[in-house]
Amino acid sequence: MLLDTYGRVATDLRVSLTDRCNLRCTYCMPEEGLQWLAKPQLLTDDEIVRLIRIAVTGLGVDEVRFTGGEPLLRPGLVGIVERCAALEPRPQLSLTTNGIGLERTAAALRDAGLDRVNVSLDTLRPEVFQRMTRRKRHADVLRGLEAARAAGLTPVKVNTVLMPGLNDDEAPDLLAWAVENDYELRFIEQMPLDAQHGWQRDGMIMAGDILESLRTRFTLTPEGEEARGSAPAERWTVDGGPHRVGVIASVTRPFCRACDRTRLTADGQVRTCLFAREESDLRGALRGGAEDAEVARLWKQAMWGKKAGAGIDDPSFVQPDRPMSAIGG
Repeated sequence: MLLDTYGRVATDLRVSLTDRCNLRCTYCMPEEGLQWLAKPQLLTDDEIVRLIRIAVTGLGVDEVRFTGGEPLLRPGLVGIVERCAALEPRPQLSLTTNGIGLERTAAALRDAGLDRVNVSLDTLRPEVFQRMTRRKRHADVLRGLEAARAAGLTPVKVNTVLMPGLNDDEAPDLLAWAVENDYELRFIEQMPLDAQHGWQRDGMIMAGDILESLRTRFTLTPEGEEARGSAPAERWTVDGGPHRVGVIASVTRPFCRACDRTRLTADGQVRTCLFAREESDLRGALRGGAEDAEVARLWKQAMWGKKAGAGIDDPSFVQPDRPMSAIGG
């Protein structure tokens, strides 16, 4: 198992399939984009599946989330999902996407064995979407959401980041829309993972602000810590249920004590935390001819050194050099 010195066991694997993205979200990367990883640096499809197999069959991982960048840009995505769905024991398989391209791929992904999706959408207003993402793709995302629901990739979760002066007034409207369309909405505090290193705590919309705004229109009943388990989102039932809304307060209400995650970057590095500044290289071991047992040993060694927390409240906190698009959200 992937145990750390604080007694936490990682059973949830996040796998970045690419650092590339077809949006340029202001809280993630600059308008001109980034210098992408060269193809030889990326894990191959076979290498990705091998690492997931090692994690699932030998290290106790039972949930795999494919991320990016934008994972729908990975040419071999459907095949990777299909091969991972055939593993024994079979892990739960999910995908975090911006939704562009989901309209044409949702059914194929479901047939391959994908269980559900998380789709990023920060606004209901096309003009605000364009300002936030620097692309005119709002309608594509909405169609992708509809396709995911129709394909049965449920519950379809919608991830939203609120930004001052852009969409900070939309929380109640977004929740009403999510309830109407049977999506599960989750607000995520803006995190210090932008490539520009422009994040500032005093410029973010915090969990308390979000909840205060939602309560102007809805009655929210907390589910409680027992129902939450190791999930990053605190959840509330909306107007008595059955719909729920979540808030992931990575900055103001960190959930490090219950963290059960391990992460693989698109170039084969283990990250113990989104905010880690250290990585452990598994790609080198794979390409150097290491046996599965050696790869597993290196992975366990990396996780054993996981820190107690993200350290965002520590005055010495330094933002990771690699942005979210490179390490997987």
